[in-house]
Amino acid sequence: MHALVAPPAHTEPRETTGLLVVDDHDLLRLGLLTLVQAHASESGRKIRVLESRTLQEALELYARHRHRIGLVLLDLHLPDAHGLSGLSAFVKDFPDAPVVVLSGVSDPGLMRHALSRGARAYLTKSGDLNEVIGYIRSLGLFGAGSPGDAPPAPEPVMRTARSANGQPLQLTERQAQVLDWILAGQSNRDIAERAHLSEGTVKNHVSALLLLFGVRSRAQLISLLR
Repeated sequence: MHALVAPPAHTEPRETTGLLVVDDHDLLRLGLLTLVQAHASESGRKIRVLESRTLQEALELYARHRHRIGLVLLDLHLPDAHGLSGLSAFVKDFPDAPVVVLSGVSDPGLMRHALSRGARAYLTKSGDLNEVIGYIRSLGLFGAGSPGDAPPAPEPVMRTARSANGQPLQLTERQAQVLDWILAGQSNRDIAERAHLSEGTVKNHVSALLLLFGVRSRAQLISLLR
């Protein structure tokens, strides 16, 4: 996964063109847009959010702006795509696109199939969208913010691993470090003290790791890797 690097700043505030949200629910897109901009503004960063109601429109938008899109949030039920067909079409046209499924269905089987077809993660919709915001923050797209509140920049990939369904994964140095501490039985508070991070940042790293490996808990993650 790659966090987006903002274009060079001039006299205007730095702008990062970061997200493409593909969902036919207007209120969800509006709510996510509002949350993203609010969290980004806390660190003095502006993230442009592109919106699409259909798969075809999303494909056209990505074709025009893919060099500036760091994350695609794709709903599984669109007017012109249902189930995993939209994901398959997106990945077929753009194999390297950072597509994350955004679904109202919490189904471990569907999650595994989505990951096997190229999704970077599978996020479920909730009333407050905290899981989505936490995932975006874990990528560093909100910037550094307050000290210890988020990863400050894209990190180099330092380790490869495999998810629960055998999909190859690439972990950054920080993700690998947090993973080692999880496997050693350290709590979020313990990890925060060791890494000089806030507990919130550690929680975001842990959530991202669970999503990457396709598991739902620390216990499942430990069982998978031991």
